[in-house]
Amino acid sequence: MSFQNKRVEVMKAKQTKLPLLGALTSVSLVVFAYMCFFYAPEDSVQGVVQRVFYPHVASAWVASIAFLVVFLVSIRFLVTRDLKWDEWAAASAEIGLLFTSATLVLGMIWGKAVWGVYWTWDPRLTSVLVLWLLYLGYIALRFYVVEPMRRARYAAVLGIVSFIDVPIIYVSVKLWRTLHPQQIIITDDGPQLPTAMLITVLFGVFAFTVLYIYLARLRAQVLRLADQSHRRNAA
Repeated sequence: MSFQNKRVEVMKAKQTKLPLLGALTSVSLVVFAYMCFFYAPEDSVQGVVQRVFYPHVASAWVASIAFLVVFLVSIRFLVTRDLKWDEWAAASAEIGLLFTSATLVLGMIWGKAVWGVYWTWDPRLTSVLVLWLLYLGYIALRFYVVEPMRRARYAAVLGIVSFIDVPIIYVSVKLWRTLHPQQIIITDDGPQLPTAMLITVLFGVFAFTVLYIYLARLRAQVLRLADQSHRRNAA
């Protein structure tokens, strides 16, 4: 069997798995929504607005994971010079921007109810905003640099350097005085949440991770087809 035939078979297998992944994503999101509103108990202090916490945490998790993927595949691109890895970086960055936006919006909704304001220049909030701006800058760079290899090289360097903000977000509540709640899931004494709330948080992380994988694979496939079409037209 030729290399080209093997590649075609691999592509067909991936296309077959994508609808299954989409179905798993849909089911997971429906179950997560049910858990947010009906399974997890209402918080005795914050009331119903606390339910924003579940998609907020899940969105923040995916935003960080998406930039980790950008970081890793950017290194892989610089080593191999294979544009396949650049396509994955671009797809992950676009999905990451979406989830970072969701993190900020949900955090602002929660902040208005608890702090009385939509925004405060809190270290955690500010570092997440910086992440959003880095994602935006990364995508803008890709838009303005036309030549594929040069675009991929510049974007890879920016993606690698920008990743430093992700650990800063995590440690911000420990290093500086902050209004943002301290870590209540990963602590030295174990999770500080009732069991039902903890299960809901963890399932939300799972559901949003599956959603991220589905969207990233779909977007990478679209970018690959667009790149192939561009190269055919340029030939």
